[in-house]
Amino acid sequence: MDQYLLADAAQNLFPARMQMAVSLGWHIIFSCLGVAFPAIVVFTEWRAHKLNDPELHDLARTWAKAMGVLFAAGAVSGTLLSFEMGILWPGLMEPFGEVFGFPFVLEGFAFFIEAIFVGIYLFGWDRMSPRAHMLSAIPMVVSGMAGAFFVIAANAWMNNPTGFDLDPSGKVINTDPVGAMFGPSTWPQFFHMYMAAFMVTGFAVAAVYAVAMLRGRRDAYHRYGLLIPLTVAAIASPIQIGIGDWAANTVAENQPVKLAAMEGLFKTGTAVPLSLGGIYYDDELHYDVEVPWGLSLLVTHNPNGEVTGLETVPPDLRPPVNVVHLAYNVMVGLGSAFLLLALWLGWSWWRRREIPRSPWFLRAVVLAGPGVVLAMEAGWITTEVGRQPWIVYGVLRTEDAVSPAPGLFLGFYAVLAIYVVLTALTVFVLRRLASSHTVAAPQERDEWTPEEAASR
Repeated sequence: MDQYLLADAAQNLFPARMQMAVSLGWHIIFSCLGVAFPAIVVFTEWRAHKLNDPELHDLARTWAKAMGVLFAAGAVSGTLLSFEMGILWPGLMEPFGEVFGFPFVLEGFAFFIEAIFVGIYLFGWDRMSPRAHMLSAIPMVVSGMAGAFFVIAANAWMNNPTGFDLDPSGKVINTDPVGAMFGPSTWPQFFHMYMAAFMVTGFAVAAVYAVAMLRGRRDAYHRYGLLIPLTVAAIASPIQIGIGDWAANTVAENQPVKLAAMEGLFKTGTAVPLSLGGIYYDDELHYDVEVPWGLSLLVTHNPNGEVTGLETVPPDLRPPVNVVHLAYNVMVGLGSAFLLLALWLGWSWWRRREIPRSPWFLRAVVLAGPGVVLAMEAGWITTEVGRQPWIVYGVLRTEDAVSPAPGLFLGFYAVLAIYVVLTALTVFVLRRLASSHTVAAPQERDEWTPEEAASR
């Protein structure tokens, strides 16, 4: 009987992985919007009251409605994920649920608090004083941030498991759920994801208004719609570079094999160059561009520092190198491009107090919208695939945690269909919401004067 169960589990590994990949890849986009968009909306409303600007007020209300739609879609995908953890991975949840399940419980509380105050905020327009309305948004913003922390804490535990011991038979003992939440990867992963949320939301929202401005909509409403989220993303971009260095050093210290896969490094060595691009085969990276001493400097802050290679573990304990290496390069490459875009905006605003006049800037912002989503997905691929073949790093292999239940591939097709329908409905509702807005008094000029910009 055990042999049949093992055979079923082996067949289920691919569809279970694909189902989680689709679910996580879809949900993480809406998680980013759910974490960062409320703060941007509340800031916009605050500016509207401070400046007594009807365009800003109109923009804040439109964004609040979009925020409600996105929150509802994210709630559906989050609910599906909670079921999938238990259905697809009983070999993980049964022995380790008492260790890392605590943050999921806390995330549930955070979600319900956020849902309550999202409702209060949406239905409180014109029913509450401006001060009370904005104060009602504070629990919404804080609980969204807290929910993100709890989910990231659970994922960070899977990368660096702490808060338990194993007895000689392999049974989990001496569990410490609170200690498990604060492992070595928790804080760098959380802040890396938190900044990513503001970058994703900022560039994605700005891209919508950049398209409109390229089509000739240069009124104040669309300028605000571009400038506010783009400024948020521009501020987050350089901060993310620093956090990324922190996260890379944490990976080097606690998951050296993952770092070796990220860089396509087979042999342990000193004065190791940083590899850009390339394809890994025959235990070597080919066609890459090398930056001398770059990886040693990144990891050890010493040009002659030692970096661990893939050779230190057997082949069956190495992640798929090309997937991890290319995903990591996509994330870093796009992140560097976003930094340049942020510098372009900052230079123009410092010189003339206005966005760059070149249409190529707006085109770059349009490309940054889908580009930032791609970068974020590439980052999660690096994190999750780089941990393989472990579902709990160094403790439990993924193939040993998957459910042996028959017909698991049917669940993958069902989930895929759900997300296709949910995506179509979300896009449809958002487009209807956008088309319902009309600008009452469009400005005909293409740019604000410096005096006008400063007053705003």
